[in-house]
Amino acid sequence: MTWSIVARDPKSGAFGICVATKSFCVGSRVPHVESGVGAIATQANTNAMYGTRGIRLLREGVGAADAVRLLTAADDGRDHRQLHIQDARGGIAAHTGAKCVDWCGHLVRETFSVAGNMLAGPQVVAETARFYEANAQLSFPRRLIESLRAGEAVGGDKRGKQSAALKIISSEDYPDFDWRVDDHVEPLDELKRLEEVSRERFAYSRFFSPRRDNPVGLLDFDEIARRVEEMKAADRQ
Repeated sequence: MTWSIVARDPKSGAFGICVATKSFCVGSRVPHVESGVGAIATQANTNAMYGTRGIRLLREGVGAADAVRLLTAADDGRDHRQLHIQDARGGIAAHTGAKCVDWCGHLVRETFSVAGNMLAGPQVVAETARFYEANAQLSFPRRLIESLRAGEAVGGDKRGKQSAALKIISSEDYPDFDWRVDDHVEPLDELKRLEEVSRERFAYSRFFSPRRDNPVGLLDFDEIARRVEEMKAADRQ
């Protein structure tokens, strides 16, 4: 029903998930991310408790592989589930149940994983991974979104398109980016558009909001505007 990428940005340490599917509101249940803890995508016949319980296990120091083992062992529906996890120590693990709908499967790489089910074929996961590996120069949000767009271009979800989501968390208790396209004829295109709009201001001004290392943030609107323009100019170089 779905495919997703779970990754960690080597530049910022941020965890990120991008997901797309032919079902409604995928961002409400599939991606689970916590700063300094890890990231989990739970899909197929989705068990959202894999996300909430899995994050708790990671927070307690359980590694990705053991978290997958513990979550699936406790679930009699495990053969219908798919999940992939990355922990704060770099561990990555995945599970694709024996009764997930074809095509289904996952790939695990050094810094990311891709998993999907009910896809047009294995090329969807393979091309998503290939694009991600080949485009480290892109910003983390763009790299995740464009990786899924590459997978969509070779077939995507074999039923069609409906929703997509991106969630990224780095150093704070709140997300850096948390975008959902719950019902759209071209959800990944719309997610791409949101990323482009964010670069008009939000992608930069968010650094001046209250943060752990600066609980007040920057309050001078003119100073924020000046710094945003400086950051945008630097990105254009």
